[in-house]
Amino acid sequence: MTRQQQTGSSHHRGARSVFTALATAAALSLFAGYAGAEHAGLSGAGGPTVDPAIEPYTNHNGLHGKLSIAGSDTMRPLISKLAAQFLSLHPGAQIAVEGTGSTAAIREFLLGLSYQRRGDKVQSRGTAGSNTVELLASSRQLTEDEQKGFESNYGYQALEVPIAMDAVAIYVHKDNPIQRLTLTQIDGIFGKDHKRGQAAINNWSQVGLLDAPLAQQPIHPYGRDKRSGTREFFKHVALKDGDLIDTVMEQPGSASEIIAIAQDSLAVGYAGAGFSISDVRQVPIATQPDQTAYLPSVDTVTSGTYPLGRSLYLYVKKNPKEKLDPFVAEFLSFVNSRQGQETVARASFYPLTRAQVAKNLQDLGLLKGAMVGTPAKNELQVAEQMTR
Repeated sequence: MTRQQQTGSSHHRGARSVFTALATAAALSLFAGYAGAEHAGLSGAGGPTVDPAIEPYTNHNGLHGKLSIAGSDTMRPLISKLAAQFLSLHPGAQIAVEGTGSTAAIREFLLGLSYQRRGDKVQSRGTAGSNTVELLASSRQLTEDEQKGFESNYGYQALEVPIAMDAVAIYVHKDNPIQRLTLTQIDGIFGKDHKRGQAAINNWSQVGLLDAPLAQQPIHPYGRDKRSGTREFFKHVALKDGDLIDTVMEQPGSASEIIAIAQDSLAVGYAGAGFSISDVRQVPIATQPDQTAYLPSVDTVTSGTYPLGRSLYLYVKKNPKEKLDPFVAEFLSFVNSRQGQETVARASFYPLTRAQVAKNLQDLGLLKGAMVGTPAKNELQVAEQMTR
């Protein structure tokens, strides 16, 4: 199969996917329909352990309302699972989850508009969201200009709430024998500006596969399209804010990218660490050539030793002079509860620590009494540093 045929078999670049919380299973089954497909567990069997010091969620029965959450394709499975679990506790509530990509969703959030304005056409289950985007799910932080744009519309800055930890992984075909890559090599493969000082890397012999069948074969780079927050994060961290080369085969979603890599033995791509199928594998990454290379895991991401670890965010329209909307407050309380973080772990992302949860609840004005083993002030400072 040629690279052009592979691209043609993926989703159309311009397609916009809109998902509701109750359509989660159907969305994930499309990915699982590929032979051997699976949603990767990031820490092996059983998933990450949720800190038992995080308080359980207290269900306030009878909650009604509508909520629209727009954002990251990477975060779509996570947000959909959180929304579905929340709706199971509040059958009178309605939540729409839009997976338009971080960049497109940020525009919705800044303008206060939602692609769900006419409903999501699943009226029989009552899943249509509200007419405005109350929460933004972003796999990257808002830029200074984006925060200024939000402030010009609302008079205050959007509140940044990290809800999970994640990582961007480097993927190759399962038969590729490459054992490790450095950030400098990654910049040489994907970068146009080579800000890490590495010349362009075009074939597999240039990254150490001298005796392998791939040695003189070209490297086929894959990545995410311009709507993706993962793309912006990768450019910022791996390429030191350099541009991507024009030959990157950009895909509209993580699932389509991983499937494309599985069909191309010369492929290498970057995507969220939670997306994988049996025909691809992740490559350990080292910050420097003389340093240890790591795969993403709970320990390597939360400790900062994995070079491409990141936080995943919900951005909230919270006027510092006013209380949160009760529906939004209830959903965020659930996300920052033990059950919410257990849902994070089941979605193959890394849950927050008790200190991170405590800081979130404090920033949201939702910290009611002392948590079990409430962290001290210095722990809250550590939590803030970990999410930056």
